[in-house]
Amino acid sequence: MKSVKNFLPRQYDENSVLPINHNYLTKQFSDYEEILEKISVVVRNGDYTLGRKVDEFENHFCETINSKFSVGVGSGTDALFLSLKAFGIGDTNEDEVITTPFTFYATIGAIVTAGARPVFADIGDDYNIDPEKIEAAITPNTKAIVPVHWSGKPCDMDRISKIAEKYGLKIIEDACHAITATYKNKNAGTFGDTGCFSMHPLKNLNVWGDGGIICTQSEKVAAKLRLLRNHGLSGRNTCEIFAYNSRLDTIQAVVAEHLLRKLPEISKKRIENSRNFDKLLLKIPQVTIPPREEETVKQVFHIYSLCFERRDELQAYLIANGVDAKIHYPTPMHLQPASKGFGYKEGDFPIAETVAKSVMSLPVHEYITADEQSKVVDLIESFYA
Repeated sequence: MKSVKNFLPRQYDENSVLPINHNYLTKQFSDYEEILEKISVVVRNGDYTLGRKVDEFENHFCETINSKFSVGVGSGTDALFLSLKAFGIGDTNEDEVITTPFTFYATIGAIVTAGARPVFADIGDDYNIDPEKIEAAITPNTKAIVPVHWSGKPCDMDRISKIAEKYGLKIIEDACHAITATYKNKNAGTFGDTGCFSMHPLKNLNVWGDGGIICTQSEKVAAKLRLLRNHGLSGRNTCEIFAYNSRLDTIQAVVAEHLLRKLPEISKKRIENSRNFDKLLLKIPQVTIPPREEETVKQVFHIYSLCFERRDELQAYLIANGVDAKIHYPTPMHLQPASKGFGYKEGDFPIAETVAKSVMSLPVHEYITADEQSKVVDLIESFYA
């Protein structure tokens, strides 16, 4: 019988032929031999599961974003899921969690698999959840707000925090795009009860597979998360609660620790590249750049997303000319097939729907050159001309 194959290898092959690409990993990990030497220490010690390097990375991550505690887990999705479970959210099927319809599938998947119902509030012109829309979505069953710092731009956490305090709600920050992003000089992920980060290979801080980390200012919450990620074990022979298996592998912690020292330069370069794109694209009237608000926000640009007229035609034109233009994402979460049971319909969240029809992402990673950026903009100009 022919085996069913996953769709990712084919996608990798199709994307790899484009000279100006979103994927930059061979360049970022060109020093892989140095990483392999560090991994060889793990092999010699045999501590693959929650080993010493996990503790070291967690401590250094806390220093990086000014958090009291951090807990390494298997993925950014698990970071969200375990945060919800740490507060008992989803323990009854009536629990509701407010979030944005304009996000990656994992945000909603974590809420649903935790046992709660996602309730959406529309976005603003910055693609982040609009605080003005949150209160209308609150019901007696609401337990938490999950703001998503889209593309590495922090949400308006002052207003979201006030709403959460007013109604006694937890805040679980989806900061998977936003490592070292700041709002009013405070790091994304440190405003809420927990902050959740992804280390997927194409994140700003990435590993050789999947990985995630949760930050919190509460020792009690950190202790609960450590139980939840490791079967509920407080020791080899003592199970405090029956829980999950979502440990950050020691080998992945080595890779993350290696990249952590490069993170300031990674963030700096992405910001520079995005500013350059902004400057070049401002002259094209068919391109709409979202507000930057640099006086209060440091956006770290996990992706560089803008709205374009005739988006689908432009994307095809750019790809035909060697530019890996991607759409993040063409269908908002409330209109996905998986959301049918929640009762939402087209028109419920008009801003998210409008953005989804015109948004497109250009490569902005630290290895794209100024000449490549100019070429991309020249192509966009020629398309509209």
